[in-house]
Amino acid sequence: MCMPMSGNPIREFTLNMLQGSLVLHLLGLLSLIGNAYGSESAVPMPITCTTRGADLTETRQIVLCPSDCAQYRATVFGTGVYASVSSVCGAATHRGVIGTSGGSLMVHKLQGRANYLSSYSHGVHSQPLSRWTASFTVTSRGRHFTKWVSPPLEVSSQTSTAAPVPPGPVPVKKAAVVKKLPKKPISAGNRDCQVDIAVLLDGSSNIGRRRFILQKSFISKLAMLLRVGENGPHLGVVQASDMPRTEFYLTNYTQPKDVLFAMKEIAFMGGNTNTGKAIIHTVETFFSSDLGVRRGHPRVIVALVDGWPSDSLAEAAVLARDSGINLFMVTVAKPSPEEVSRVSDLDFVKMSVCRDNGFFTLSMPSWFSTTKFIKPLGQKLCSIDQMMCSRTCYNSVNLAFLIDGSSSVGEGNFRLMLEFIASVAGSFEVSDVGTRVGAVQFTYDQRLEFGFTQHPTKEENLRAIRGIPYMSGGTATGDAITYTVRNLFTNKRPGGRGRNFLIVVTDGQSYDDVRGPAKAAQKEGITVFSVGIAWAPMDDLRAMATEPKEAHTFFTREFSGLEQFQQPLVKAICRDFTEAI
Repeated sequence: MCMPMSGNPIREFTLNMLQGSLVLHLLGLLSLIGNAYGSESAVPMPITCTTRGADLTETRQIVLCPSDCAQYRATVFGTGVYASVSSVCGAATHRGVIGTSGGSLMVHKLQGRANYLSSYSHGVHSQPLSRWTASFTVTSRGRHFTKWVSPPLEVSSQTSTAAPVPPGPVPVKKAAVVKKLPKKPISAGNRDCQVDIAVLLDGSSNIGRRRFILQKSFISKLAMLLRVGENGPHLGVVQASDMPRTEFYLTNYTQPKDVLFAMKEIAFMGGNTNTGKAIIHTVETFFSSDLGVRRGHPRVIVALVDGWPSDSLAEAAVLARDSGINLFMVTVAKPSPEEVSRVSDLDFVKMSVCRDNGFFTLSMPSWFSTTKFIKPLGQKLCSIDQMMCSRTCYNSVNLAFLIDGSSSVGEGNFRLMLEFIASVAGSFEVSDVGTRVGAVQFTYDQRLEFGFTQHPTKEENLRAIRGIPYMSGGTATGDAITYTVRNLFTNKRPGGRGRNFLIVVTDGQSYDDVRGPAKAAQKEGITVFSVGIAWAPMDDLRAMATEPKEAHTFFTREFSGLEQFQQPLVKAICRDFTEAI
């Protein structure tokens, strides 16, 4: 603002003071807004229906979508997490964050990913995409908009009616002391319950809006009980309906009060209770390191089912088990006698969980009496030692033992070898859905002692190992490796290094080449350990072992020295497994 000079010094001084007051006032406003919102603008930035996620510059940004974006048929790729080439407003409509009248929302930019899923929701049909370089999610504006209250300003822009102040030093008025309210401490969470939890809400028409609200309240109370926090349990939500919809991910809300707010914002979808589809969707798209899943933490799905599912859970349950995810089934309101005939599989709960021991299931009679079940469910979710389905090196590997039965070993030393092998296998959780063990004995010939699925319990497995009869003969280790890969590893879980292990135990030099067969095994995704005794040449042992050679090779002069390798070998297997995750 520029004022003409009047020639009157007193008037000029008054005008200068007025200009200074206005400048300070504006600076105060700008400072206040900057402090209140930081780099994240509190004022929604207007965008068009075709604005893409890639067009936004901030990691988190509030935007304003216009109305009637549906008529533009904006392109959307993905479900819950959208490729950055997608229309932001189209994604927000698909997600249910805005309606046809448009509105404000928050955009969270994420890293790129593979396998963006297609789905139909809220009148928008999203498309699949195999891979893109960047992603984003959208959430309702809710907690990101704070009511702005202007504090008292020390400098006023009003014209003074008092006598003009003569030129000279202007007394500075002391700023009023503003008492700062103590900030509420941020919850770090329950450190004894560090699990990553995906809750599957039943959003079917069967549950209805009233019971859907009660269901959301139940989960909110559970989040409070668990003490969700950065270093405690993390919780996200997927709604099951005709097509599943991810409501929020593990790291979107890491404070109990924020989870409560997010739960209130979830809109009821209606439709069928396709719990199986929701489980598959969660396994394939939810538990990703890009979306906040923590390495080495138990992964949990809590599926809430009102009545019974509309689809089959068989495929979903197998996928969850093979992915190392602990599936908890929480059922409410069992089918009445009149409804039983409409249930396709009455044993859907038993067939879904990885252990039918009561730990992974919870039954509640009604949504109106759930309070007393919150604590028992919370205790289960924090019982990490009982998470038998979590993928660890102890319950998720295939161990193949290739045992030298040549004449140089002898019956007594052969028994020491078997005892060593039993001690290694006994360190793992052997079961039909856990770690699996197989064994081949070799001389010039090879004999499959038992396969991965022949002895599904640890007791049977150890008994089978100790009962292997001694063959006696020559030593052809290379042929034995090839035989093991072809005959034992044909019946294995999918997965490469970190899942499939071959432990060769031998006391002498092979009459054939070991390098080629060992490399072929490693190309098949099999990690090879070599354990040598007595006359086994170090060159052969290193030639068989996976890189780094020193970490996968063991040698002792005496058969009695094998026992010292039991713990180092188990730790080495777990190290390889962990590094491969």
